[in-house]
Amino acid sequence: MTTGVEMDIELDPMSPVPIYQQIRDRIVEGIAYGELTTGTTLASVRALSSAFGVNPATVVKAYDLLRRDGFVHTNRRSGSVIARDVTSPPREDVIEDWRARLLPVLAEARANGMSPSRIVAECDSVAQGFVADGVQMQGES
Repeated sequence: MTTGVEMDIELDPMSPVPIYQQIRDRIVEGIAYGELTTGTTLASVRALSSAFGVNPATVVKAYDLLRRDGFVHTNRRSGSVIARDVTSPPREDVIEDWRARLLPVLAEARANGMSPSRIVAECDSVAQGFVADGVQMQGES
């Protein structure tokens, strides 16, 4: 569904992942794939909640997470706007937080019998998907 954020956001109401988290994740993916760049205005809370038939508080929670993580800034006049994209250098605190969240995902893969080399190959495959879609990742030439 097109939401005014210049990208399609698809939500799965049957997913165990909460709707607010799905909205947040789709917007972060839009940034990662270069669909959303610094200065892009997101749909208003009212427009997004109406488009998906969800409570506005659900969208507010998603936007709050995006603000907390530094992806979005909001003001009365311009609404919610993308604050950083793949061309922005990573902050050290973001890297530390990301590593902490990544550890359980990698541990889960290993606990399910994946070899370390397979885990690295799968991670590389996902990361290369961003590059294949035309988004050059920070630090790559």
